[in-house]
Amino acid sequence: MMSSGTNSTGGDGRGASGGLDSTSPAWELLLPAAAAPARGRGRALRSALREAVRSGRLVAGTRLPSSRELAADLGVSRGLVTEAYEQLTAESYLRSGQGAGTWVSDGVRAAAHSVRDLAPRAPGARVDFRPGVPDLSLFPRAAWAATQRTVLGRLPHSSLGYPDPRGLPELREALAGLLARRRGVVADPERLVVCSGVAQATTLLGFVLREQGLASVGVEDPGSPEHASLFAATGLRATPLPLDREGVALGPLRRSGARALVTTPAHQFPTGIAYSAERRRALLDWAREADAVIMEDDYDGDFRYDRAPVGALQGLDPERVVYTGSVSKSLAPGLRLGWLIAPAALTDRIVARKRTMDLGNPAIDQAVLADFIARGAYDRQLRRCQRAYRERRDALVAALAEHFPGTVVSGIAAGLHIIARLPQRYGPEDAFLSRADRAGIALRPLSDCGDAGPEDGTVALVLGYAHLGTGEISRGVAMLAAAQALGTRGPSAQGLGTQGPGTQGPGAQGPGAGARA
Repeated sequence: MMSSGTNSTGGDGRGASGGLDSTSPAWELLLPAAAAPARGRGRALRSALREAVRSGRLVAGTRLPSSRELAADLGVSRGLVTEAYEQLTAESYLRSGQGAGTWVSDGVRAAAHSVRDLAPRAPGARVDFRPGVPDLSLFPRAAWAATQRTVLGRLPHSSLGYPDPRGLPELREALAGLLARRRGVVADPERLVVCSGVAQATTLLGFVLREQGLASVGVEDPGSPEHASLFAATGLRATPLPLDREGVALGPLRRSGARALVTTPAHQFPTGIAYSAERRRALLDWAREADAVIMEDDYDGDFRYDRAPVGALQGLDPERVVYTGSVSKSLAPGLRLGWLIAPAALTDRIVARKRTMDLGNPAIDQAVLADFIARGAYDRQLRRCQRAYRERRDALVAALAEHFPGTVVSGIAAGLHIIARLPQRYGPEDAFLSRADRAGIALRPLSDCGDAGPEDGTVALVLGYAHLGTGEISRGVAMLAAAQALGTRGPSAQGLGTQGPGTQGPGAQGPGAGARA
């Protein structure tokens, strides 16, 4: 910027003394402030100077021009600059002394400006088959927006205050009716707590169990890695418990001494089995004998294709089972809306912990979901998703049969993922995953879910399909087959595929590392 003529770079010595002359790029930061509307010009000037110091454009020890000179350079009143200097001196961004001028304070450090996105994704992946994510394009934007407008128009002002930590009464009533009707849950609205997804429900229960003296909790193996990590954050150790064909094996469970157990009995993650009626009764008998509690994670209980829905375990004994669920698979995980239905003995403690954790979920979002359920829009959304996901499941099974003949698939009757066990010729698993990674295909091996994997080195994958279109699924499986064919021809194929960075090999964590909700 050129000087106005009232000061020069040589006459006042600013250039030689370490200060900034009027052509410095730092002064350019102040030009928009000087051009701001008169009523906001002082605030804009203060903000611009503050940002120049924070960003490092004005470094510590820099001498600023006098208020008269800077005002002349910017074409603003001297009082405006004086006021800005005084305010930033009071905030310790600047320092000044009688007859010594105004300087950038030594106590200010430039702030880092990089804003990271820590959302779990696979950057660079051409196709992402990892499980746990629904099709976010199916979110009913128009219906949700219309419901939100309706709700805002009639929501009383009192509902915008601090809510009942359990959730709005109208949402708890709507959820109680929905869960009783669709999942066979014994749902008392007074014992239902609206949470930020199953993740928070798990954490709430973990803190309460720890307060009661428990040191560990049993988890399914294989199972969702999220369960172990969430309970660890509350001070509870996860004890892996093996499965058999009917569910959690009873012998290891009894020998573990556990007094708390996490299960996914309607559609076990990741194997896809439904706990047998005999095993469900046996687990409840164990809970009564051991004075234990069972957490039921009903993470995808609404999606059934080839079998009748399996009712919730909680319906058989609501005083021994903590039931949890969310809209993360049916609507979108970004809504962060879920629920927990607690036994009477735990309800007050869980509500107290919820109060101290966040005072309750956002009231407007709760009111919208309550109306969405009451008007039948939620049921329509479930039917829409069910049709789409069945088609995608069928496309994945067909593509595997075409490109990986001999693959055994399981867990396909429900949920949003399948287990694919490939013929031995495609192993070993590490080599298979490396070839997929080089081709830009993100995969989740079954071994990531706690299971040691097949002892013969064959490939076992947990493949998610809900978030992919049928065309993407077919192309993705074809690409995976081509990558394996090229990769087995020798070193000449090693340079193929440049989309690997960020895709998931063994042990990596990402979206759907478990039954996240």
